[in-house]
Amino acid sequence: MATTNVNALLNGIEDNVKKGDYNAAKELCRNTRGPVASIFYQGLDRIDEGLENVEKALTSYGGVQMARLEANLTWIALFIALAPSFGFLGTVIGMVQAFDDIEKAGDISPTVVAHGMKMALLTTVFGLIVAIILQIFYNYLLTKIESLVSQMEDGTITFMDILIKNKK
Repeated sequence: MATTNVNALLNGIEDNVKKGDYNAAKELCRNTRGPVASIFYQGLDRIDEGLENVEKALTSYGGVQMARLEANLTWIALFIALAPSFGFLGTVIGMVQAFDDIEKAGDISPTVVAHGMKMALLTTVFGLIVAIILQIFYNYLLTKIESLVSQMEDGTITFMDILIKNKK
């Protein structure tokens, strides 16, 4: 959800709250995609319980939304860690194969060890390439999540200001 969409959502909420139409404000949130709208909906849903409870709901549900955004990042981080290890495992297997070929041939010529060495180097390269690609993807997702969290925090402050200005 872009910042302009958050601002448009906040403007729509403010217009409805000024009129005292909290149901229309909730409906606007319900029909708007994204974690920010979900958080605002939770706050509006508790408007009759007082501003303190609204703020608690925003904080609690904000944490829930943040956890949802970060839910699968641990898997990417795991594969970032494992990819070079698998590459290294392939390196070791390739070296074992090279030594096995030396043993079978009884000779240490470049031709005998080339296949095992090639396998060792290729698995290392592929493991590193996978880790690099995943690291870039992980950082991209992390940046997007941080941007959304920032929008949630900024929007929540503005949302509370709107409610405080327009108390029932």
